[in-house]
Amino acid sequence: MSTGGTVEFRIDRRSGVATYWQIVQQAKQALRLGLLRPGDKLPTAREVVEAAAINPNTVLKAYRELEREGLVEARRGLGTFVRASLGAAGDSRYRADLEHWVARAHEDGLGREDITALFDSVLDGHFPQETP
Repeated sequence: MSTGGTVEFRIDRRSGVATYWQIVQQAKQALRLGLLRPGDKLPTAREVVEAAAINPNTVLKAYRELEREGLVEARRGLGTFVRASLGAAGDSRYRADLEHWVARAHEDGLGREDITALFDSVLDGHFPQETP
């Protein structure tokens, strides 16, 4: 993903997560972090297909899901645009705390997978499991 109102979808073919769902989740993450804001244009299906080497129908399925959830809208001949934000996860207070925690964990020798597993286990204790 990148900043400035654009997003680059990164597909992990080994994750076991459906490709379209990875796109949906990455778009939602960008909305939560303020990387995408109302009015921003999503990459075209063709751009995503070229960058990620995936089937165009997969991109369209992801965009339809985002549209069904009221987060984006397709404008015929113009593209797909963000309609709504998803909140304040980009809140600098929480981000700074998390940045500090991750840096400390990394300094103590924890790798990305260790940190992810720890974070996920804490989240699972506070939130019900969500599935696509």
